[in-house]
Amino acid sequence: MDKLTTCIWYNYTAEEAANFYVSLLPNSRITRVQRTPADTPSQKEGEVIVVEFELLGQKFIGLNGGSNFPQTEAVSFVIPTDSQEETDKFWNAIVGNGGAESACGWCKDKWGVNWQVTPKRLIELVFDNPDPAAGKRAMDAMMQMRKIDIATIERAAAAA
Repeated sequence: MDKLTTCIWYNYTAEEAANFYVSLLPNSRITRVQRTPADTPSQKEGEVIVVEFELLGQKFIGLNGGSNFPQTEAVSFVIPTDSQEETDKFWNAIVGNGGAESACGWCKDKWGVNWQVTPKRLIELVFDNPDPAAGKRAMDAMMQMRKIDIATIERAAAAA
């Protein structure tokens, strides 16, 4: 059996979204573009219906399904980052390309897909911290943020 593939529903913008994602994330590529072989109630023959792509080596399908099922925060994709520079790069690219900020490292791209740009250091300070009080301070600091600021969270965790 093959691995699971995530299918993301788009309002006829799957190819544009896939091109953006593969330009942003390493080890990513478009593997196939499928065009409808006949007119359908929502598309003309030859229009893109499915885009198959890989992000960070994981398989995805972008389906041009129309406006029936908009994206929600119920599903999001996590980008684990190694530094503030990397956090800034991904956050700024998503938000700066017509997206929107949300809270606690979450943002939404212009197609409505939700992302969590999450520094690995945040997880270490909040959840893997041997000092529960420091973990709480780090969590409290994170709860005040939109884009995660690693230095601010480190200072909060270190405060006595």
